[in-house]
Amino acid sequence: MKKLIIIAIAFVSLQTIAQEHHNRRGDDTRKEQFKDMNPEELAQLKTKHMTLRLDLDDSQQDKVYALLLEQTKARKEKAESLKGKEKKELSKDEKLKMANDRLDAQIAFKKEMKIVLNEEQYKKFERSTKRKGKHQRKGKQKRRS
Repeated sequence: MKKLIIIAIAFVSLQTIAQEHHNRRGDDTRKEQFKDMNPEELAQLKTKHMTLRLDLDDSQQDKVYALLLEQTKARKEKAESLKGKEKKELSKDEKLKMANDRLDAQIAFKKEMKIVLNEEQYKKFERSTKRKGKHQRKGKQKRRS
């Protein structure tokens, strides 16, 4: 009986340690990997990734690169402007405006992607963005608890 209890405790301890290590490693590694890249490099990497995933032709690659470059430049500028501020310092109106701006940018990006991609490619693009969003939300929920 004692051996079963010891084995159960060891198993639970290993699972907890492994999960904490996995959560910590995923966020830090990703942030560090892209932190020092400029918008052009990020847009180029994302374009290549989308080319592999969606089988884009040359014309589509150029258009997607331009869209992603615009998006990454806007994100970098926004990050720079918010660098010194903490979330607690922002007023409710500022947070609402930021959320609306972010959502407007996402809507505009999706509209542009719908123009650039054919139907099949756009469906793949939609599935991948939905899957990514669900994954990110699940990860945040796990870390909070």
